Amino acid sequence: MKFNRITVNPNQMGGVPCIRGLRIPVAAIVGMVAEGMTEPEILKIYPDMQAEDIREALRYAAEAVRERELPLVPAP
Repeated sequence: MKFNRITVNPNQMGGVPCIRGLRIPVAAIVGMVAEGMTEPEILKIYPDMQAEDIREALRYAAEAVRERELPLVPAP
């Protein structure tokens, strides 16, 4: 899968994945969505972003989770 809107630069934000070279970490956007924020709310906070940036951040996060196994607590 190719990501055109996600950049990783070791000299910016410690090399964490960001939106289009902006200083906006993918994790921050995914966290906002997880907290229930809407696309318009996120775009109001980050006016340099576009709606497609949010969608690609979510696709990137989904792909990152597919790449590795995370420790989970067994169901009771």
